[in-house]
Amino acid sequence: MTKTILVVDDKQNLRQMVKSYLEGEGFRVVEATDGREALFVARHEKPDLIILDLMMPEVDGYEFMRLYKREADVPTIMLTAKLEENDRVLGLEIGADDYVTKPFSLRELAARVRSVLRRTNKAPVESDIIRAANITVDRAGHFVLIDDKQVDLTPSEFDLLVVLMASLGRAFTRAELLERLQQGFVFEGVERTVDVHIRNLRTKIEPDPSNPRYIQTVYGVGYRFALNGSE
Repeated sequence: MTKTILVVDDKQNLRQMVKSYLEGEGFRVVEATDGREALFVARHEKPDLIILDLMMPEVDGYEFMRLYKREADVPTIMLTAKLEENDRVLGLEIGADDYVTKPFSLRELAARVRSVLRRTNKAPVESDIIRAANITVDRAGHFVLIDDKQVDLTPSEFDLLVVLMASLGRAFTRAELLERLQQGFVFEGVERTVDVHIRNLRTKIEPDPSNPRYIQTVYGVGYRFALNGSE
């Protein structure tokens, strides 16, 4: 089966160069320009390996790894222009499997990709534990902790929280959220029931429900769990 590689770098010429070479080596390649876009692409494409620049605007490589490694254990190769040992060590400590220092040989990069894939040889695994800020959700145990204190949620509230926290920063429409709750069955005219569940959920998890920090309203769209809610 063809392996999918996600290349994350803010320089288009570098992404295209890596994409062209790796596709010539038999890989499928998808791209992202920064860590924020990479979170969206990774959640949809489920890559087998990520090639990740560390220094990027918006969400950098370190923050991307910190967020995405909670969701899926995907092997990662860092790209960095820095030569300091501390930068490489930090990247490895937060979950990278290997690193390549710019400028690099495309042949060497492809060899490292194959080596890491052979070494890990496993598909991404979604974690049962999701954490953001002081909130912990255990999908397997079906419970929620806030500051280590259990919070009682209804099944619908729990499912909504899982969907939102599993995709930090992504805006969901009411129809999408309702479809998740009803497992694919959406009934016209009842999307506003999502608003009721969201209001109740905010009452239980937000420090100030009238000024929500975590579950934000995206006007004209729906709701999202704030990306910076994990900080």
